[in-house]
Amino acid sequence: MIRQGAELIAAGIDVTERAAVCVIGSGCGGATIAKALAEKGLDVLIVEQGGYYTYKDFDQREANMLAKIDGGRGLDTSVDMSVQLTYGNNVGGASVHYWADSYRVPPDRVAFWEERYGLQGHGDATLQPHYERIERDHHVTPAEDPYVNTMNQLLRDTATKLGWQGAPVPQARLNCNRSGHCMQGCAYNAKQSQIVTHVPRALELGARLYADTRAEHLVMDGRAAKGLRCAVVDRGTGLPTGLSVNVEASAIVVACGGFETPAFLLRQDFADTLPHLGRHFFCNPSVMMHAVFEQEIIQWRNIPAAWGVEQFRLSRHDRSLGTEVTPLFGEQGTYVEGGYLLMANQLHPGMLATVLPGLGEDHRRLMRALPRLGGTIAWIDDAEEGRISVEGGRRRIDVPLTGGNGRRIRDAWRKGARLLVAAGAKELIFGDAADTRVKTADLGADPDASLDALVDAIDLRPARNVFAVPHPGGGTRMGKGPEDSVVDFEHRVHGTDNVYVADPSVFPTGPSVDPSEAIMAFSYVAAEHIAQAVG
Repeated sequence: MIRQGAELIAAGIDVTERAAVCVIGSGCGGATIAKALAEKGLDVLIVEQGGYYTYKDFDQREANMLAKIDGGRGLDTSVDMSVQLTYGNNVGGASVHYWADSYRVPPDRVAFWEERYGLQGHGDATLQPHYERIERDHHVTPAEDPYVNTMNQLLRDTATKLGWQGAPVPQARLNCNRSGHCMQGCAYNAKQSQIVTHVPRALELGARLYADTRAEHLVMDGRAAKGLRCAVVDRGTGLPTGLSVNVEASAIVVACGGFETPAFLLRQDFADTLPHLGRHFFCNPSVMMHAVFEQEIIQWRNIPAAWGVEQFRLSRHDRSLGTEVTPLFGEQGTYVEGGYLLMANQLHPGMLATVLPGLGEDHRRLMRALPRLGGTIAWIDDAEEGRISVEGGRRRIDVPLTGGNGRRIRDAWRKGARLLVAAGAKELIFGDAADTRVKTADLGADPDASLDALVDAIDLRPARNVFAVPHPGGGTRMGKGPEDSVVDFEHRVHGTDNVYVADPSVFPTGPSVDPSEAIMAFSYVAAEHIAQAVG
Protein backbone atom coordinates (compact mmCIF):
# COMPACT_ATOMS: atom_id res chain seq x y z
CA MET A 1 0.00 0.00 0.00
CA ILE A 2 1.26 3.46 -0.94
CA ARG A 3 -0.53 6.58 0.19
CA GLN A 4 0.64 9.92 -1.16
CA GLY A 5 0.07 13.49 -0.14
CA ALA A 6 -2.44 14.29 -2.88
CA GLU A 7 -4.68 11.44 -1.72
CA LEU A 8 -4.43 12.45 1.93
CA ILE A 9 -5.12 16.10 1.10
CA ALA A 10 -8.14 15.13 -1.00
CA ALA A 11 -9.52 13.06 1.90
CA GLY A 12 -9.00 16.02 4.21
CA ILE A 13 -8.85 14.02 7.43
CA ASP A 14 -6.12 13.01 9.86
CA VAL A 15 -4.99 9.38 9.74
CA THR A 16 -4.00 6.98 12.53
CA GLU A 17 -1.93 3.89 11.79
CA ARG A 18 -0.63 1.03 13.90
CA ALA A 19 2.47 -1.02 13.10
CA ALA A 20 5.00 -3.21 14.81
CA VAL A 21 7.81 -1.03 13.44
CA CYS A 22 7.66 2.47 11.99
CA VAL A 23 10.59 3.40 9.75
CA ILE A 24 11.30 7.08 9.11
CA GLY A 25 12.92 7.42 5.70
CA SER A 26 13.20 5.18 2.66
CA GLY A 27 16.78 5.49 1.43
CA CYS A 28 19.44 2.78 1.60
CA GLY A 29 18.99 2.49 5.37
CA GLY A 30 15.22 2.81 5.74
CA ALA A 31 14.25 0.75 2.69
CA THR A 32 16.66 -2.04 3.60
CA ILE A 33 15.51 -2.34 7.18
CA ALA A 34 11.85 -2.16 6.15
CA LYS A 35 12.38 -4.97 3.68
CA ALA A 36 14.41 -7.07 6.12
CA LEU A 37 11.78 -6.73 8.87
CA ALA A 38 8.92 -7.44 6.47
CA GLU A 39 10.73 -10.62 5.44
CA LYS A 40 10.62 -11.65 9.08
CA GLY A 41 6.85 -11.25 9.09
CA LEU A 42 6.71 -7.96 11.00
CA ASP A 43 4.13 -5.29 10.23
CA VAL A 44 6.13 -2.34 8.89
CA LEU A 45 5.08 1.21 8.15
CA ILE A 46 7.41 3.58 6.25
CA VAL A 47 6.97 7.35 6.39
CA GLU A 48 8.86 9.49 3.87
CA GLN A 49 8.71 13.27 3.66
CA GLY A 50 9.58 13.28 -0.05
CA GLY A 51 7.45 12.35 -3.01
CA TYR A 52 6.96 8.95 -4.58
CA TYR A 53 8.28 8.71 -8.15
CA THR A 54 8.91 5.88 -10.58
CA TYR A 55 10.94 5.67 -13.78
CA LYS A 56 7.99 7.18 -15.66
CA ASP A 57 8.51 10.46 -13.77
CA PHE A 58 12.19 10.80 -14.69
CA ASP A 59 12.20 13.08 -17.73
CA GLN A 60 16.01 13.51 -17.83
CA ARG A 61 15.72 17.30 -17.53
CA GLU A 62 18.12 18.64 -14.93
CA ALA A 63 15.98 21.45 -13.53
CA ASN A 64 12.87 19.30 -13.29
CA MET A 65 14.64 16.45 -11.55
CA LEU A 66 16.48 18.68 -9.10
CA ALA A 67 13.08 19.94 -7.98
CA LYS A 68 11.66 16.43 -7.65
CA ILE A 69 14.36 14.30 -6.07
CA ASP A 70 17.08 16.55 -4.63
CA GLY A 71 16.73 17.89 -1.10
CA GLY A 72 16.55 21.68 -1.06
CA ARG A 73 16.35 21.51 -4.87
CA GLY A 74 20.12 21.22 -4.83
CA LEU A 75 20.53 24.64 -3.21
CA ASP A 76 21.07 23.77 0.47
CA THR A 77 24.46 24.62 1.94
CA SER A 78 26.29 24.52 5.22
CA VAL A 79 25.64 27.55 7.42
CA ASP A 80 28.62 29.50 6.03
CA MET A 81 28.20 28.21 2.45
CA SER A 82 31.46 26.26 2.61
CA VAL A 83 29.81 23.19 1.09
CA GLN A 84 26.72 22.31 -0.94
CA LEU A 85 24.50 19.59 0.56
CA THR A 86 23.56 16.71 -1.72
CA TYR A 87 20.76 14.45 -0.51
CA GLY A 88 17.51 12.85 -1.60
CA ASN A 89 13.99 14.13 -0.94
CA ASN A 90 11.93 11.29 -2.33
CA VAL A 91 11.00 7.67 -1.80
CA GLY A 92 14.29 5.83 -2.26
CA GLY A 93 16.36 8.70 -0.90
CA ALA A 94 19.72 9.57 -2.43
CA SER A 95 19.90 6.16 -4.13
CA VAL A 96 17.60 7.59 -6.81
CA HIS A 97 20.15 10.21 -7.88
CA TYR A 98 23.40 8.52 -6.81
CA TRP A 99 26.02 7.21 -9.23
CA ALA A 100 25.45 3.53 -8.26
CA ASP A 101 29.01 3.06 -6.96
CA SER A 102 28.79 0.11 -4.56
CA TYR A 103 31.77 -0.71 -2.36
CA ARG A 104 32.20 -2.93 0.65
CA VAL A 105 33.80 -1.18 3.61
CA PRO A 106 37.54 -1.87 3.23
CA PRO A 107 38.81 -4.31 5.90
CA ASP A 108 41.36 -1.74 7.09
CA ARG A 109 38.58 0.71 7.92
CA VAL A 110 36.50 -1.90 9.77
CA ALA A 111 39.58 -2.92 11.75
CA PHE A 112 40.23 0.74 12.56
CA TRP A 113 36.65 1.18 13.81
CA GLU A 114 37.03 -1.86 16.03
CA GLU A 115 40.40 -0.81 17.41
CA ARG A 116 39.86 2.91 17.92
CA TYR A 117 36.10 3.14 18.51
CA GLY A 118 35.39 -0.28 20.01
CA LEU A 119 32.94 -1.23 17.27
CA GLN A 120 31.23 -4.55 17.99
CA GLY A 121 28.94 -6.79 15.99
CA HIS A 122 29.77 -5.22 12.62
CA GLY A 123 33.04 -6.91 11.70
CA ASP A 124 33.91 -8.38 8.33
CA ALA A 125 32.69 -11.85 9.26
CA THR A 126 29.28 -10.47 10.25
CA LEU A 127 28.95 -8.18 7.24
CA GLN A 128 30.16 -10.69 4.63
CA PRO A 129 26.85 -12.54 4.07
CA HIS A 130 24.99 -9.23 3.95
CA TYR A 131 27.38 -7.90 1.31
CA GLU A 132 26.85 -11.03 -0.75
CA ARG A 133 23.09 -10.69 -0.57
CA ILE A 134 23.16 -6.97 -1.37
CA GLU A 135 25.43 -7.52 -4.36
CA ARG A 136 23.21 -10.32 -5.63
CA ASP A 137 19.98 -8.37 -5.15
CA HIS A 138 21.43 -5.18 -6.67
CA HIS A 139 23.39 -6.89 -9.46
CA VAL A 140 26.67 -5.33 -8.32
CA THR A 141 29.56 -6.02 -10.68
CA PRO A 142 32.71 -4.11 -11.67
CA ALA A 143 32.16 -1.74 -14.57
CA GLU A 144 33.10 -3.41 -17.85
CA ASP A 145 34.70 -1.76 -20.91
CA PRO A 146 31.45 -0.80 -22.72
CA TYR A 147 30.60 1.43 -19.74
CA VAL A 148 33.92 3.29 -19.73
CA ASN A 149 33.32 6.67 -21.37
CA THR A 150 36.04 8.89 -22.81
CA MET A 151 36.83 10.69 -19.55
CA ASN A 152 37.01 7.42 -17.64
CA GLN A 153 39.29 5.99 -20.32
CA LEU A 154 41.61 8.97 -19.99
CA LEU A 155 41.60 8.65 -16.21
CA ARG A 156 42.31 4.91 -16.31
CA ASP A 157 45.03 5.05 -18.95
CA THR A 158 46.77 8.10 -17.51
CA ALA A 159 46.66 6.84 -13.91
CA THR A 160 48.18 3.58 -15.09
CA LYS A 161 51.00 5.44 -16.84
CA LEU A 162 51.61 7.46 -13.69
CA GLY A 163 51.83 4.26 -11.66
CA TRP A 164 48.72 5.03 -9.62
CA GLN A 165 46.82 1.95 -8.53
CA GLY A 166 43.15 1.78 -9.48
CA ALA A 167 40.33 -0.55 -10.43
CA PRO A 168 36.94 -0.73 -12.13
CA VAL A 169 34.26 0.72 -9.88
CA PRO A 170 31.63 -1.81 -8.69
CA GLN A 171 28.21 -0.78 -10.01
CA ALA A 172 24.62 -1.56 -8.98
CA ARG A 173 23.09 -1.81 -12.48
CA LEU A 174 21.11 -4.23 -14.62
CA ASN A 175 20.65 -3.80 -18.37
CA CYS A 176 22.08 -0.27 -18.30
CA ASN A 177 21.70 1.57 -21.62
CA ARG A 178 24.47 4.10 -20.81
CA SER A 179 22.29 7.19 -21.17
CA GLY A 180 24.35 9.16 -18.63
CA HIS A 181 21.31 10.48 -16.75
CA CYS A 182 22.03 8.70 -13.45
CA MET A 183 21.81 11.92 -11.44
CA GLN A 184 18.31 12.62 -12.77
CA GLY A 185 16.91 9.26 -11.72
CA CYS A 186 17.08 6.28 -14.07
CA ALA A 187 14.27 6.41 -16.65
CA TYR A 188 15.02 2.80 -17.59
CA ASN A 189 14.93 1.13 -14.15
CA ALA A 190 18.47 -0.06 -14.81
CA LYS A 191 20.16 1.61 -11.86
CA GLN A 192 19.37 -0.55 -8.86
CA SER A 193 18.15 2.17 -6.52
CA GLN A 194 15.86 1.49 -3.58
CA ILE A 195 12.75 2.21 -5.68
CA VAL A 196 13.77 -0.70 -7.90
CA THR A 197 14.95 -3.09 -5.18
CA HIS A 198 14.08 -2.89 -1.49
CA VAL A 199 11.05 -0.58 -1.51
CA PRO A 200 8.94 -2.69 -3.89
CA ARG A 201 10.06 -5.87 -2.15
CA ALA A 202 8.98 -4.49 1.23
CA LEU A 203 5.61 -3.50 -0.24
CA GLU A 204 5.14 -6.94 -1.77
CA LEU A 205 5.65 -8.41 1.71
CA GLY A 206 2.95 -6.20 3.20
CA ALA A 207 4.80 -3.08 4.31
CA ARG A 208 2.87 0.19 3.99
CA LEU A 209 4.32 3.45 2.72
CA TYR A 210 3.22 7.05 3.34
CA ALA A 211 4.92 9.55 1.02
CA ASP A 212 4.78 13.36 1.49
CA THR A 213 4.66 12.62 5.21
CA ARG A 214 7.19 14.37 7.46
CA ALA A 215 8.05 12.82 10.83
CA GLU A 216 7.97 15.56 13.44
CA HIS A 217 7.53 14.33 17.00
CA LEU A 218 8.28 11.14 18.90
CA VAL A 219 5.67 10.39 21.55
CA MET A 220 7.75 9.22 24.50
CA ASP A 221 6.66 7.52 27.71
CA GLY A 222 9.81 7.39 29.80
CA ARG A 223 12.38 5.37 27.89
CA ALA A 224 9.87 4.06 25.35
CA ALA A 225 8.55 5.64 22.20
CA LYS A 226 4.85 4.94 21.93
CA GLY A 227 4.30 6.59 18.59
CA LEU A 228 5.16 9.20 16.03
CA ARG A 229 3.37 12.35 14.94
CA CYS A 230 3.77 13.23 11.26
CA ALA A 231 2.69 16.16 9.12
CA VAL A 232 1.31 15.72 5.62
CA VAL A 233 3.23 18.14 3.37
CA ASP A 234 2.42 19.72 0.06
CA ARG A 235 4.81 18.20 -2.45
CA GLY A 236 5.23 21.36 -4.46
CA THR A 237 6.15 23.64 -1.58
CA GLY A 238 7.27 21.22 1.13
CA LEU A 239 5.03 23.08 3.56
CA PRO A 240 2.69 21.36 6.03
CA THR A 241 -0.95 21.14 5.01
CA GLY A 242 -2.41 21.01 8.52
CA LEU A 243 -3.20 17.31 8.15
CA SER A 244 -1.41 14.65 10.19
CA VAL A 245 -0.56 10.97 10.18
CA ASN A 246 -0.31 9.57 13.70
CA VAL A 247 1.51 6.28 14.13
CA GLU A 248 1.46 3.88 17.05
CA ALA A 249 4.35 1.43 16.96
CA SER A 250 6.34 -0.96 19.11
CA ALA A 251 9.62 0.36 17.68
CA ILE A 252 10.71 3.44 15.77
CA VAL A 253 13.62 3.35 13.31
CA VAL A 254 15.10 6.73 12.39
CA ALA A 255 16.60 6.49 8.90
CA CYS A 256 16.34 10.09 7.71
CA GLY A 257 19.85 10.16 6.25
CA GLY A 258 23.15 11.57 7.43
CA PHE A 259 22.06 15.20 7.30
CA GLU A 260 18.64 14.87 8.91
CA THR A 261 18.75 12.00 11.44
CA PRO A 262 20.87 13.92 13.99
CA ALA A 263 18.69 17.01 13.48
CA PHE A 264 15.49 15.00 13.98
CA LEU A 265 16.77 13.54 17.24
CA LEU A 266 17.96 16.95 18.41
CA ARG A 267 14.43 18.26 17.90
CA GLN A 268 13.22 15.49 20.24
CA ASP A 269 15.24 17.01 23.10
CA PHE A 270 17.79 14.20 23.36
CA ALA A 271 20.71 16.64 23.49
CA ASP A 272 20.80 16.84 27.30
CA THR A 273 21.22 13.08 27.72
CA LEU A 274 23.25 12.52 24.56
CA PRO A 275 26.01 15.15 24.45
CA HIS A 276 27.57 13.61 21.33
CA LEU A 277 24.39 13.96 19.27
CA GLY A 278 25.20 15.94 16.13
CA ARG A 279 28.95 15.72 16.71
CA HIS A 280 31.56 13.66 14.79
CA PHE A 281 29.87 14.55 11.51
CA PHE A 282 31.50 13.83 8.16
CA CYS A 283 30.31 14.37 4.58
CA ASN A 284 33.12 13.70 2.05
CA PRO A 285 33.60 17.18 0.51
CA SER A 286 34.12 16.68 -3.22
CA VAL A 287 36.99 18.41 -4.99
CA MET A 288 36.48 19.05 -8.70
CA MET A 289 39.03 19.87 -11.37
CA HIS A 290 37.84 20.88 -14.84
CA ALA A 291 39.87 20.72 -18.02
CA VAL A 292 39.51 21.63 -21.69
CA PHE A 293 40.80 19.07 -24.18
CA GLU A 294 41.33 19.22 -27.92
CA GLN A 295 39.24 16.12 -28.51
CA GLU A 296 35.56 15.61 -27.74
CA ILE A 297 34.85 14.26 -24.24
CA ILE A 298 31.08 14.66 -23.64
CA GLN A 299 31.43 13.78 -19.97
CA TRP A 300 27.67 13.41 -19.42
CA ARG A 301 27.31 10.26 -21.53
CA ASN A 302 27.56 6.67 -20.27
CA ILE A 303 27.92 5.91 -16.56
CA PRO A 304 29.62 8.47 -14.30
CA ALA A 305 32.40 6.57 -12.51
CA ALA A 306 33.55 3.42 -14.26
CA TRP A 307 37.15 3.38 -13.05
CA GLY A 308 38.60 4.84 -9.88
CA VAL A 309 42.06 5.72 -8.62
CA GLU A 310 42.51 4.00 -5.25
CA GLN A 311 46.18 4.93 -4.85
CA PHE A 312 45.33 7.74 -2.46
CA ARG A 313 42.36 6.29 -0.53
CA LEU A 314 44.44 6.16 2.64
CA SER A 315 46.42 9.21 3.64
CA ARG A 316 50.17 8.93 4.01
CA HIS A 317 52.15 10.57 6.79
CA ASP A 318 55.87 10.89 7.46
CA ARG A 319 56.96 10.80 11.09
CA SER A 320 60.44 11.95 10.17
CA LEU A 321 58.98 15.29 9.08
CA GLY A 322 57.21 16.09 12.34
CA THR A 323 54.96 14.96 15.18
CA GLU A 324 51.67 16.35 13.94
CA VAL A 325 48.61 14.24 14.87
CA THR A 326 45.41 14.10 12.80
CA PRO A 327 42.67 14.20 15.49
CA LEU A 328 40.07 11.98 13.82
CA PHE A 329 42.31 9.16 12.70
CA GLY A 330 45.20 9.56 15.13
CA GLU A 331 47.75 9.52 12.32
CA GLN A 332 51.25 10.36 13.43
CA GLY A 333 53.62 12.56 11.47
CA THR A 334 53.35 15.28 8.87
CA TYR A 335 50.72 14.80 6.17
CA VAL A 336 52.22 13.90 2.80
CA GLU A 337 49.33 12.98 0.52
CA GLY A 338 46.06 11.12 0.06
CA GLY A 339 42.87 10.54 2.00
CA TYR A 340 40.42 10.44 -0.93
CA LEU A 341 39.20 8.50 -3.94
CA LEU A 342 39.90 10.11 -7.33
CA MET A 343 37.51 9.52 -10.22
CA ALA A 344 36.31 10.96 -13.51
CA ASN A 345 33.67 13.64 -13.02
CA GLN A 346 30.28 13.68 -14.69
CA LEU A 347 28.21 16.85 -14.73
CA HIS A 348 25.51 17.80 -17.20
CA PRO A 349 25.36 21.10 -19.12
CA GLY A 350 23.02 22.85 -16.70
CA MET A 351 25.08 21.95 -13.67
CA LEU A 352 28.30 22.79 -15.47
CA ALA A 353 26.90 26.22 -16.29
CA THR A 354 26.32 26.69 -12.56
CA VAL A 355 29.67 25.52 -11.23
CA LEU A 356 32.03 26.79 -13.91
CA PRO A 357 33.65 30.11 -12.99
CA GLY A 358 33.86 33.32 -14.93
CA LEU A 359 31.46 35.95 -16.21
CA GLY A 360 30.44 37.20 -19.59
CA GLU A 361 32.63 36.15 -22.48
CA ASP A 362 34.92 34.01 -20.27
CA HIS A 363 31.94 31.91 -19.20
CA ARG A 364 30.45 31.79 -22.69
CA ARG A 365 33.76 30.50 -24.02
CA LEU A 366 33.70 27.63 -21.56
CA MET A 367 30.09 26.83 -22.37
CA ARG A 368 30.89 26.72 -26.08
CA ALA A 369 33.65 24.24 -25.24
CA LEU A 370 31.39 21.93 -23.20
CA PRO A 371 31.77 18.86 -25.46
CA ARG A 372 35.55 19.09 -24.93
CA LEU A 373 35.30 19.63 -21.18
CA GLY A 374 36.32 16.85 -18.82
CA GLY A 375 37.60 16.61 -15.30
CA THR A 376 38.16 14.75 -12.07
CA ILE A 377 36.37 14.58 -8.75
CA ALA A 378 37.75 13.41 -5.41
CA TRP A 379 35.75 12.34 -2.35
CA ILE A 380 37.65 13.65 0.70
CA ASP A 381 37.71 11.24 3.65
CA ASP A 382 37.09 13.87 6.33
CA ALA A 383 40.00 14.32 8.72
CA GLU A 384 38.29 17.11 10.68
CA GLU A 385 34.84 16.61 12.17
CA GLY A 386 31.87 18.78 11.39
CA ARG A 387 28.76 19.26 13.46
CA ILE A 388 24.98 19.29 13.08
CA SER A 389 22.92 21.45 15.40
CA VAL A 390 19.39 22.85 15.50
CA GLU A 391 18.48 26.49 16.07
CA GLY A 392 14.85 27.51 16.18
CA GLY A 393 13.93 24.13 14.76
CA ARG A 394 16.14 24.66 11.70
CA ARG A 395 19.03 22.36 10.90
CA ARG A 396 22.49 23.95 10.97
CA ILE A 397 25.50 22.20 9.46
CA ASP A 398 29.10 23.23 10.02
CA VAL A 399 31.90 21.66 7.96
CA PRO A 400 35.54 22.72 8.47
CA LEU A 401 37.70 23.15 5.38
CA THR A 402 40.80 23.84 7.44
CA GLY A 403 43.38 21.56 9.07
CA GLY A 404 43.43 18.01 7.78
CA ASN A 405 40.47 18.59 5.48
CA GLY A 406 42.20 21.54 3.84
CA ARG A 407 45.40 19.58 3.30
CA ARG A 408 43.51 16.73 1.65
CA ILE A 409 41.51 19.13 -0.52
CA ARG A 410 44.67 20.79 -1.82
CA ASP A 411 46.35 17.46 -2.48
CA ALA A 412 43.28 16.24 -4.40
CA TRP A 413 43.52 19.35 -6.58
CA ARG A 414 47.21 18.65 -7.15
CA LYS A 415 46.68 15.04 -8.13
CA GLY A 416 43.67 15.82 -10.31
CA ALA A 417 45.58 18.57 -12.08
CA ARG A 418 48.63 16.38 -12.68
CA LEU A 419 46.51 13.60 -14.09
CA LEU A 420 44.67 15.96 -16.43
CA VAL A 421 47.89 17.51 -17.67
CA ALA A 422 49.33 14.05 -18.32
CA ALA A 423 46.08 13.12 -20.10
CA GLY A 424 46.57 15.93 -22.58
CA ALA A 425 44.39 18.73 -21.20
CA LYS A 426 45.06 22.12 -22.81
CA GLU A 427 43.63 24.23 -19.99
CA LEU A 428 42.97 23.59 -16.29
CA ILE A 429 40.09 25.24 -14.41
CA PHE A 430 39.99 25.02 -10.62
CA GLY A 431 36.45 26.39 -10.36
CA ASP A 432 37.09 28.76 -7.45
CA ALA A 433 35.63 32.25 -7.01
CA ALA A 434 38.90 33.82 -8.14
CA ASP A 435 38.66 31.77 -11.35
CA THR A 436 42.07 30.14 -11.07
CA ARG A 437 42.89 28.61 -14.42
CA VAL A 438 45.98 27.99 -16.48
CA LYS A 439 46.86 26.81 -19.96
CA THR A 440 49.09 23.79 -19.69
CA ALA A 441 51.51 25.29 -22.20
CA ASP A 442 52.16 28.08 -19.68
CA LEU A 443 53.15 25.78 -16.79
CA GLY A 444 56.81 26.13 -17.68
CA ALA A 445 59.76 23.81 -17.29
CA ASP A 446 58.56 22.48 -13.92
CA PRO A 447 54.79 21.90 -14.29
CA ASP A 448 54.44 20.23 -10.87
CA ALA A 449 55.96 23.23 -9.08
CA SER A 450 53.71 25.58 -11.02
CA LEU A 451 50.63 23.54 -10.11
CA ASP A 452 51.69 23.43 -6.46
CA ALA A 453 51.95 27.21 -6.41
CA LEU A 454 48.50 27.60 -7.97
CA VAL A 455 46.93 25.17 -5.49
CA ASP A 456 48.62 26.75 -2.49
CA ALA A 457 47.21 30.14 -3.46
CA ILE A 458 43.55 29.02 -3.66
CA ASP A 459 41.38 30.58 -0.97
CA LEU A 460 39.58 27.95 1.13
CA ARG A 461 37.46 30.41 3.05
CA PRO A 462 33.67 29.87 2.87
CA ALA A 463 31.77 30.46 -0.38
CA ARG A 464 34.93 30.57 -2.51
CA ASN A 465 34.66 27.07 -3.99
CA VAL A 466 32.12 24.46 -5.06
CA PHE A 467 32.35 21.47 -2.73
CA ALA A 468 29.32 19.22 -2.97
CA VAL A 469 29.02 16.84 0.00
CA PRO A 470 27.28 13.62 -1.06
CA HIS A 471 28.01 11.17 1.77
CA PRO A 472 26.96 12.55 5.18
CA GLY A 473 27.14 10.53 8.36
CA GLY A 474 28.48 10.18 11.86
CA GLY A 475 26.19 12.54 13.76
CA THR A 476 24.70 9.67 15.80
CA ARG A 477 27.75 7.47 15.90
CA MET A 478 27.76 4.01 17.40
CA GLY A 479 29.54 3.20 20.65
CA LYS A 480 29.40 1.68 24.11
CA GLY A 481 27.60 4.45 25.96
CA PRO A 482 26.32 8.03 25.91
CA GLU A 483 29.67 9.31 27.16
CA ASP A 484 31.10 8.92 23.65
CA SER A 485 28.28 7.97 21.27
CA VAL A 486 24.54 8.11 20.51
CA VAL A 487 23.49 4.55 19.63
CA ASP A 488 24.62 1.19 20.95
CA PHE A 489 25.88 -1.77 18.93
CA GLU A 490 22.29 -2.92 18.36
CA HIS A 491 21.53 0.49 16.75
CA ARG A 492 19.34 1.49 19.72
CA VAL A 493 19.54 5.10 20.89
CA HIS A 494 21.17 5.18 24.33
CA GLY A 495 18.63 5.71 27.09
CA THR A 496 15.68 4.45 25.06
CA ASP A 497 14.03 1.05 24.84
CA ASN A 498 12.85 1.09 21.26
CA VAL A 499 14.25 3.97 19.20
CA TYR A 500 16.82 2.85 16.62
CA VAL A 501 18.96 4.45 13.91
CA ALA A 502 19.68 2.76 10.57
CA ASP A 503 21.62 5.02 8.23
CA PRO A 504 25.20 6.35 7.86
CA SER A 505 24.80 8.50 10.97
CA VAL A 506 25.92 5.50 13.02
CA PHE A 507 29.35 5.18 11.34
CA PRO A 508 32.24 6.24 13.61
CA THR A 509 33.99 7.89 10.63
CA GLY A 510 33.55 7.85 6.90
CA PRO A 511 34.04 4.38 5.38
CA SER A 512 36.57 5.86 2.88
CA VAL A 513 34.43 4.67 -0.06
CA ASP A 514 30.89 5.30 -1.30
CA PRO A 515 28.71 4.29 1.68
CA SER A 516 25.59 2.83 0.04
CA GLU A 517 26.48 -0.83 0.43
CA ALA A 518 27.81 -0.25 3.95
CA ILE A 519 24.54 1.44 4.94
CA MET A 520 22.55 -1.53 3.70
CA ALA A 521 24.81 -4.07 5.40
CA PHE A 522 24.63 -2.26 8.73
CA SER A 523 20.84 -2.04 8.34
CA TYR A 524 20.60 -5.80 7.97
CA VAL A 525 22.47 -6.11 11.27
CA ALA A 526 20.07 -3.64 12.87
CA ALA A 527 17.09 -5.58 11.55
CA GLU A 528 18.23 -8.71 13.39
CA HIS A 529 18.28 -6.88 16.71
CA ILE A 530 14.98 -5.09 16.15
CA ALA A 531 13.23 -8.30 15.12
CA GLN A 532 14.41 -9.99 18.31
CA ALA A 533 13.25 -7.07 20.45
CA VAL A 534 9.85 -6.64 18.79
CA GLY A 535 9.04 -10.17 17.71
